[in-house]
Amino acid sequence: MPRTHTQVDQSALYQAALEGLELQKQRLEDQIRLVRSLIGGKKPRAATAEAPAAATAKKAGRKPRRKRNLSPEARKRIAEAQRKRWAAFRKESNA
Repeated sequence: MPRTHTQVDQSALYQAALEGLELQKQRLEDQIRLVRSLIGGKKPRAATAEAPAAATAKKAGRKPRRKRNLSPEARKRIAEAQRKRWAAFRKESNA
């Protein structure tokens, strides 16, 4: 028996797919909330344009902390210490 070609309304098909995906998304979000509550995790926050430290400082009535920058000399010291630690690790693992 030959198949007949039927016209499928693309917008209706996409709308149905979108509704299905949104339903799946809602189920996943519910499951994530449940797991977070079981492990005592933080509750999801609403996305804000402010940095977390600035938002916390604003609530407490304090000035936000400013970002601390390392000097080039300090970065060199840290890098050299890390290289030294890796060299010792490699020496131990090869022995």
